[in-house]
Parts: sequence; structure tokens; C-alpha cells
Amino acid sequence: MLHLFLAPGFEEIEAIAPADILRRCQLDVKYVSCAPTLEVTSAHNTTVTCDLMFDEVDFAESEGLILPGGWPGAKNLLEHEGLRDVLVRHCREGRLTCAICAAPMVLGENGLLEGRRATCYPGFEEHLHGAELVPKLVVEDGNVITGRGPGAAMAFGYAIAARFAGWDFVRKLQEGMIFNP
Repeated sequence: MLHLFLAPGFEEIEAIAPADILRRCQLDVKYVSCAPTLEVTSAHNTTVTCDLMFDEVDFAESEGLILPGGWPGAKNLLEHEGLRDVLVRHCREGRLTCAICAAPMVLGENGLLEGRRATCYPGFEEHLHGAELVPKLVVEDGNVITGRGPGAAMAFGYAIAARFAGWDFVRKLQEGMIFNP
């Protein structure tokens, strides 16, 4: 199971596009609310109903954690204490940890990008402590995948999907979705 975290002010395309791609690969993706309710409102005033509240999740069974960016969504994720503890443990155990746009700052501020290659939305580089900054749409380094911003949402989703379904399957999916990077 994969867990995608939504906090108030998240970027819609960075949450919905990767989840859509992963579900097309028959992967189980759950939206997890980091808000006081299951309903979380995005940076552009779209409300999404999550599958689970943060406190309901058994993270021991999680195969991957995904953080969409957006503002102030990424800041709200950074300030969520429970999420911080889960991310640090999950990433240090070598399990898949993914963040896009402003959200890689959550990883960087918690020491999870030290000595890794990573990308983020321009202007958030100072938060990627110890990372080698790479200005690509998607950067993979071991168990960490980072994406640059909203325009990278589909490529980010495909990179995560390839970890589970393989690139051969993902390339066929890209063809069917008329995606030509």
C-alpha cells in the first residue's frame, strides 16, 4: 500500500496525477489526511475527501510515502509532528519516500536528503540540506524520488509506478495516456 498525504494548501495536480497513474497500475494508494477532517482543501480551493485520517494508518505496512507540494501545503506537512516521525523512520529503513515541488523541503529539513541527489521547486533549494541539487523534472536516488513542480506531476507518478510495475508496463501506460515526455 502507498500513502499520499494531503495537508491544507496542497497542489492538486501533484496529488491527483500520481495517484491516478498508480491506480492505473493496480496499486493500492490511499489519501491520508494531515488535517482535522477527512476533507482537505487545496491551494486552489479544491476539496478532496481522503481515505484515512493520519492516526488511522498502520505505517508498518506502507510500501511508499508520497508528499505533494503546494503552498502552504508543504509547510503544513513540515509542521505535522506525526508525519515527521513516520517519514524519518520510513526513509531510514530504506523504504520508498517521494516528494514533489515544495515538499522535498520536508525531507531536507529532516535530514533525509543528506548526500543524495534531489530536485525541488525553484526557491526551495535552501531547505534541501546536504543534497546535490539536480534541475531535472524527476530525480531518483536510492529509495528517494523527488519532483520539481506541477509540470512534473505525471513524470513523478510514472517514476513511482515503475518501482512497482516496471518500466515496460509504465511505457505502455504512457502510450495509452498519450504521454510523450
